[in-house]
Amino acid sequence: MARLPLYLRTLVEVQAEQTATISSERLAELAGVNAAKVRKDLSYLGSYGTRGVGYDVEYLLFQMSRELGLTKDWPVAIVGVGNLGAALANYGGFGDRGFPVAALVDADRSKVGTRLGEHVIRHVDDLPELVAELGIAIGIIATPAAGAQDVADRLVAAGVPSILNFAPTVLTVPPEASLRKVDLALELQILSFYRQRDSVADAVEAVEAADGVAARGTAPEAPEPVV
Repeated sequence: MARLPLYLRTLVEVQAEQTATISSERLAELAGVNAAKVRKDLSYLGSYGTRGVGYDVEYLLFQMSRELGLTKDWPVAIVGVGNLGAALANYGGFGDRGFPVAALVDADRSKVGTRLGEHVIRHVDDLPELVAELGIAIGIIATPAAGAQDVADRLVAAGVPSILNFAPTVLTVPPEASLRKVDLALELQILSFYRQRDSVADAVEAVEAADGVAARGTAPEAPEPVV
C-alpha cells in the first residue's frame, strides 16, 4: 500500500506527457523501486499488462485511485492554526488530490472567529459539530506536543477515524482509529546521519591520499647503476 502513492504520482506525471502505456521497468525506474516488485504489486490490483506493450496508464490510474479511496473527496480538519497549521491550510495541493480542507480549529480564543483564507477558525470544542456538519474524515494535528494527545482524543471521540500527526510527540489512539506521523525533525536527523557519514568518508579518503603522497615523496631514490 505504501508504494501505491509513489506509482500514482509517477503515473500522473507520465500521463501529463501524453504517454498512453508504460512498461514495468520504466515505472520502476521512475518510482525508484524494483521492476519485479512493481509487477507483483500491480498483480494485486488485477492488472497484468500486455507483453511487449506494457500497462495502460489511464486504466492503472483508475485502479490505483480506486484502491487508495481517491474516487471521492475526504474532508480534512486542521487542528492548530499556528505557523505550521496556517501553512498547511494555505497549501492548495490537498484539495487537488481529494483532501479539501473543510475546517480550521484552534484552542486559542484570540484566533477563534478570525479568518484564514476562506475559512473562519473555530474552537476545538466545536469539533463534534463540525464533524457532523462537514463530514470530516481526516484530522491533521499541527499543535505543540503538549496538547497533541488531547486533540487526538477529541478527534476520535468526535468520530474522526483517521489522524495525521505533525506534532513532535508519540500519540496513542484506539484500534479502530488510524494514525500516521510526519516527523520533520526525524527526517532531518536521518539526513544529518548520511551527511556526517559522507563527511567522515571524505576526510578518511583525504588523509589516505595525503599519506600516499607523503610516502611517495619520502621513498629512497634508487641507486645509480655502477658502470
